[in-house]
Amino acid sequence: MFPIDFCHIPVSIIKRSAGRSAVAAAAYRSGTKLTNEWDGMTHDYTRKGGIVHAEIMLPAHAPPEFADRSILWNSVEQIEKARDSQLAREIEAALPRELSGEQQLALVRAYVKDNFVDKGMCADFAIHDKGTGNPHVHIMLTLRPLKENGQWGAKCRKAYDLDENGQRIPDGKGGWKNHREDTTDWNDKGNVEIWRAAWAAYTNRALESAGRPERIDHRSYKRQGIDKIPSVHLGPAASQMEKRGIRTDKGEVNRQIAADNKLLKEIKARITRLYRWSKAETEKPQTQQSSLTALWEAQQQLDAPRTRTGKIRALQESAALFSFLQANGIQSMQQLHEKIADMNSRYYDLRGKIVKAERRITTLTERGEMWEQYNQYKSIHKQLAKVKPEKREQFEQRHSRELILYDAAARYLKELKDSGEAITPKAWQREIDQLAAGKQTDTLAMKAMREDLKAVERLRKTAEQLSRQERDKSHDRGPER
Repeated sequence: MFPIDFCHIPVSIIKRSAGRSAVAAAAYRSGTKLTNEWDGMTHDYTRKGGIVHAEIMLPAHAPPEFADRSILWNSVEQIEKARDSQLAREIEAALPRELSGEQQLALVRAYVKDNFVDKGMCADFAIHDKGTGNPHVHIMLTLRPLKENGQWGAKCRKAYDLDENGQRIPDGKGGWKNHREDTTDWNDKGNVEIWRAAWAAYTNRALESAGRPERIDHRSYKRQGIDKIPSVHLGPAASQMEKRGIRTDKGEVNRQIAADNKLLKEIKARITRLYRWSKAETEKPQTQQSSLTALWEAQQQLDAPRTRTGKIRALQESAALFSFLQANGIQSMQQLHEKIADMNSRYYDLRGKIVKAERRITTLTERGEMWEQYNQYKSIHKQLAKVKPEKREQFEQRHSRELILYDAAARYLKELKDSGEAITPKAWQREIDQLAAGKQTDTLAMKAMREDLKAVERLRKTAEQLSRQERDKSHDRGPER
């Protein structure tokens, strides 16, 4: 069966409280120039490359003018009065590289129509593909329901608490106990799982229709039972030796696997943090975006180390950051965000190769060990055949462990041969050596990526420190009179 890949499908809310706007997000996704009438800010992303297709899909009762991106999202901005309003929901999903552009577009349209537009949401989606092997789609969705007359409805309503007789319950203050409830089920926590499962189902259907064997799964590797590189089963002998402090070959394999899993987890966490930070920075109004040059200069001044060792380390870190930015031609926050997105894609490619190699090495190692076990105890099995019947039971009792291990190995090898696999121990070892060499190369690439991420994290920490300082200054000044 063809391997099933995990698909990461982030679902998030665009909020004013985070310094974001629906108009800015829509302009960035679609690569257009839009003015937010709520705050008067203009967002120009017409120079952004990689926009393959952008489209708005509307429910039947939506005003036709909502097909204009500016009108749609400015309408959303205007209806939301509060400074902490939730403006839109966003779903991001990777598109199968195995599908053509037309097939990818058909997939997105079908998924958006069936899961959101038919439920009453307005959808604005954009397909991005810069030719780096990371095609993906951004789907922005409205949060308020539309009335049949095309006007925005309320997100929630007041509902009275009722007793067992269906009567309102007094609140003791002259009123009635009540609570707020959503006017739609769009915010149900279970929807995220439903939408992710639907994306996997629609994608797999599209792949199948295209005659492709690849499949995806929306569940995490952990939920699929494959979250981590599997460890090698030690067996009773190796387990006892490890418990006594004696290092075994199987134990060494498991220690390496544990180290690999730790590395993969660490790098993914770093990428996720930097991706979210850089994404939020690019979506801020241009006047509020952090300048890489300013961050670089500030970084040299903030928390300057006093010790010689600290100064040397700071210089090394600064050099690493400069080298990373220069080598990748990064001059703006947008370019940095795009590089981090590419690194995320690269991470999954390397991770997939490392995990695949480890699994194959585990399989081949087990085959080799079973072959050695078979040969080690084969002579005992042969001796059993020569033992006189009256002494057979005694012999079996005396060599029970060896015979059990032989039978297990013989049964394993027979099942392997019956499945069509050849018994080729030397070929198994050659493949293990090749896979180990390739995995080492990929692991070194992962470690190099980690160092690049560490360098970029210094910029993020500087930006956060500057933001805290600005908030502290604002607090010290107090409210303006």
